[in-house]
Amino acid sequence: MCDDRNPLHCFIPPYMLERMAQSPKNLVSARAIANLTSSSAFLASRLSARAMPSMHAIKSPDGKKHRAIHDAKGTDDLPGVNVRKEGQAATGDKATDEAYDGSGDVYDFYAQLFERNSLDDNGMSLVSTVHVAEVDFNGDHVPLSNAYWNGSQMAYGDGDDLVFKRFTGSLEVIGHELTHGVQSFTSNLDYKGQSGALNEHFADVFGMLVRQWKQGTSAAESDWVVGKELLVPAPTRRGIRDMERPGTAYANDPDLGDDPQPATMADLYKGAKDRGGVHINSGIPNRAFVLVAKALGGNAWEVAGRIWYETMLALKSDSQFVDCAKTSIKIAGDSRFGAKAKKAVQAAWKEVGIKV
Repeated sequence: MCDDRNPLHCFIPPYMLERMAQSPKNLVSARAIANLTSSSAFLASRLSARAMPSMHAIKSPDGKKHRAIHDAKGTDDLPGVNVRKEGQAATGDKATDEAYDGSGDVYDFYAQLFERNSLDDNGMSLVSTVHVAEVDFNGDHVPLSNAYWNGSQMAYGDGDDLVFKRFTGSLEVIGHELTHGVQSFTSNLDYKGQSGALNEHFADVFGMLVRQWKQGTSAAESDWVVGKELLVPAPTRRGIRDMERPGTAYANDPDLGDDPQPATMADLYKGAKDRGGVHINSGIPNRAFVLVAKALGGNAWEVAGRIWYETMLALKSDSQFVDCAKTSIKIAGDSRFGAKAKKAVQAAWKEVGIKV
């Protein structure tokens, strides 16, 4: 499902699963292969959703925050059985309640900071399915070690408990994937090459900002490590990606290998894997954003986040890194953001090797 041939927006990139398939641990390898080689049944819906996102938006009954959580019960059938609706009490199932609370936090984040009414800015219902599984070579269902946005809803796996834990346990995962939804109604960045890396970059940025906003963490206090709650602890891994220091999230890990993200354009990945490096090369703009946020100080969601939100909305679908740099610099020059903002944004892009 989440391989190079399938542009579902999956949180765990294919190169991590490919490396896990080579793990010396048989069960880790088998689970990774199941995730890599499972059905691509959602491909057509994802592509059509990208072309006509409004047709896949389920409107909230009252135009306000509306969440619907479903349970796949260990299958790959979506959406599954509805188990919690807006306003209903907690169920006691951790994944269900985390998906409910997390999607609510993301809604509130966009509403309170950016006056945005859900993903489509028109009251779209936030639909999630938990306990999603994959089908292995034997036809058996195994827990999905991923989370993804398929164009109309979220899907969360429970992880393998060998490398990955439950995916609803990370608020930035929820924020990351739902931001792919926001993008589908705005810039709709092509999911390949640099435009695809920007797609992943914005998802990382706003996933991280949701977590910082919810926890009240400043730019200086944040560790900027994405997905640290997902990983079964090991001394060789800290997270899925490190936005401040790309390429350092994991190293010499027996299951994951080495983090391939570059920090500057000098090391830009130019190969065909990962749809031209959509997850790999997102490290470059990720670092630029962190440099801006730390240079401006305070809470990253206030000035840096507003500049990046407006940039995300202003870009065209085929935008490249240089387009993002030019647009963010122009927006940062607005008097709303103060005298330091434009210089900070210019310096950050220069630091990562983007010439404007």
